[in-house]
Amino acid sequence: MSEREKLPQTTDSDAATQSFTARESWRIFGIMAEFVEATERLSEIRPAVSIFGSARTLPDSPYYQLAEEIARKLSDAGFSVISGGGPGIMEAANKGAFFGKSPSIGLNIQLPHEQQANAYQDISQTFRHFFARKFMFVKFASAYVVLPGGFGTLDELLEALTLIQTGKSRRIPIILVCEPFWRGLIDWFRERMISEGMASLEDLDLIQIIDKPEDVVEAIFKHYETRGFAPLPFEREMLLNL
Repeated sequence: MSEREKLPQTTDSDAATQSFTARESWRIFGIMAEFVEATERLSEIRPAVSIFGSARTLPDSPYYQLAEEIARKLSDAGFSVISGGGPGIMEAANKGAFFGKSPSIGLNIQLPHEQQANAYQDISQTFRHFFARKFMFVKFASAYVVLPGGFGTLDELLEALTLIQTGKSRRIPIILVCEPFWRGLIDWFRERMISEGMASLEDLDLIQIIDKPEDVVEAIFKHYETRGFAPLPFEREMLLNL
């Protein structure tokens, strides 16, 4: 047997695996760049409120109009407003803030069927990775305002609740808007999760249900009235390790 025949042979499958591994490693730098760029662009927007809701909501919907009114009141009260940057309630939130006194921020996401960024953004940042985008929603938010929505809205809501419940993020107001929409979910939390010991009754205290726009603004101010909006020293450490 020749020396050449003794060497291990590289198959096409091996080469493809090596190529994929190399691409996966280099992709880390792209993810790092996404975090750095977004953090630098958003560093001056505090205090800010992240608003969530369905991308499928049309402008003539009461939900859309309510989101726009809440965002306008928050903007006029001095809060930057952050949304997902797309259509529906995201557009309503950006629109309300855009015509208010404070910045309107859209954190858009690249999807297989491209999500179109709405036109009402003072700052528009596009992400390739959901987890980087979600990090920015939490990191820069002084409150979450959640209107009716689908899986994506529930994902953002439960992400925030989990981070606060587990002590990985500071406690902020989490406000659900439109009580009839959320009633069944809250009842299920209480009747199934809590009654069967999957969560604690105190965990429901993380959530407020408020329907009037002016009451949403008041609830956020009330949460911070004794401490100010800037993260406290220990909260800064939490956000660094989020």
